Amino acid sequence: MLTTSDIHLHYGASHILRGVGLTAEKGKVTCLLGRNGVGKTSMLNAILGLHPVSRGDIRWEDDDITRMPTHQRARRGIAYVPQGREIFPRLTVRENLETAYACLPRGQRKVPDEVFELFPVLKSMLGRRGGDLSGGQQQQLAIGRALVTKPRLLVLDEPTEGIQPSIIKDIERVIRLLASRGDMAILLVEQYFEFARDLADDYAVMDRGEVVLAGTRESMKEEDVRRYLTV
Repeated sequence: MLTTSDIHLHYGASHILRGVGLTAEKGKVTCLLGRNGVGKTSMLNAILGLHPVSRGDIRWEDDDITRMPTHQRARRGIAYVPQGREIFPRLTVRENLETAYACLPRGQRKVPDEVFELFPVLKSMLGRRGGDLSGGQQQQLAIGRALVTKPRLLVLDEPTEGIQPSIIKDIERVIRLLASRGDMAILLVEQYFEFARDLADDYAVMDRGEVVLAGTRESMKEEDVRRYLTV
């Protein structure tokens, strides 16, 4: 399980996160919702070690990782699919996948067959440059790259952004399948309410740097959540 408690984060004098607590359990999808600018990506930066927290604790698999460098978190099984995909446009699909080898022991540095089973289009495009792929194909590549690391926590930041509906359905299917195996926790940041609602086992809604609603999918009141998503 991932557990964060009383997370505070500053950018200079700006107090961005204010006492945020969040959990993500293996076998479940936890969705973090909220408008732009409320602190969702900052929370991911804290979890991933991309920005130091001012106060609070982050624990993963019973260990305190609050001050652990990002590369060590990656080696502990935490993988990230960033907003905007951030694949390497001049590298081939194969080379993009192989960039994930950096956090794996030498004996495990191969692309699992599972990546191509989940995203068959990638196998047919191994020699194509990442920048030549469509937005949806790049998103599949970004998720596939994360899966190369054999993660136990998969963090996805708005994977549906700018993606055609057919690919969104594919991504939804893959996330649901990965969670159903029970050996991976999935933390999903999303603004597309229907996508998050259909996938979430647990959810949390942020506003102005704080969690203002949280609970299970069964306890979710759609009108309350949507109130914090509309502009």
